[in-house]
Amino acid sequence: MKEQVLDYSLVPAGLVIMVIYHLFLLHRIVKHPTSTVVGINAINRRIWVLAMMEDISKNGVLAVQTLRNNIMASTVLASTAIMLSSIIAVLMRPSNGNNGGGNNNQGSAGVALEVVMGDRSLLASSIKFFCILVCFLLGFLLNIQSIRHYSHASVLINVPYKKLHSPYLSGEYVAGIVNRGNYFWSLGLRAFYFSFPLFLWIFGPLPMFLSCIALVILLYFLDFTFEFDEVGDTSGSLLTGEDVEQGSRSVGLVQTSVSCRNFTENAVRN
Repeated sequence: MKEQVLDYSLVPAGLVIMVIYHLFLLHRIVKHPTSTVVGINAINRRIWVLAMMEDISKNGVLAVQTLRNNIMASTVLASTAIMLSSIIAVLMRPSNGNNGGGNNNQGSAGVALEVVMGDRSLLASSIKFFCILVCFLLGFLLNIQSIRHYSHASVLINVPYKKLHSPYLSGEYVAGIVNRGNYFWSLGLRAFYFSFPLFLWIFGPLPMFLSCIALVILLYFLDFTFEFDEVGDTSGSLLTGEDVEQGSRSVGLVQTSVSCRNFTENAVRN
């Protein structure tokens, strides 16, 4: 049982560190969205959707091409996830060889190696591969949902909702669909991140624990921003219409300035 001591201690500790970090990230996204990259990008995507839907005749092609690029990114991740899942499923098949852990290692060095490598029995290997398989399958499903939302948004973003006056369609509604598509894409990417420490678990619980710490440190610098932390903090208004109204006013000012400039240029030419 000596080789299982680190598996029972370091592996749960590494997973707890990852879970605590993502719970903290979720709390910051909900309460202080302007301190996170996810929150800032969500606000900017709402403004982008409103700007695209202000003049569909000019911006319709650009909007569809941008959403198509997002669909391609989700498709690549989904294809990679299902391909890796197939490979892991093949590796999970029991082999004819004897996988019963290190046999007859010489001296104290062999005992230390077994302790560091952890449990290498057939059952332990199956559990490790199964955890990796779950991560890739979850990433596949999340990216499929991302494609679903992006495809739906590519249809709605070209609808002239201001002329139709439909109570079921608005710029905020389309922006919410685009944001949900990006949320699913981000979660699918997180599934790939989680698979990396689980993959290193094959080589022992110590590499897995160290990779969890390194991954949390790296994700902290990727997930948090300090440029807009205290400026314009919406304090949980990420999912309200406050940002949409501000975006509408800014888009209106831009459209007005562009129209005035075009009118002036036409007058000078005439």
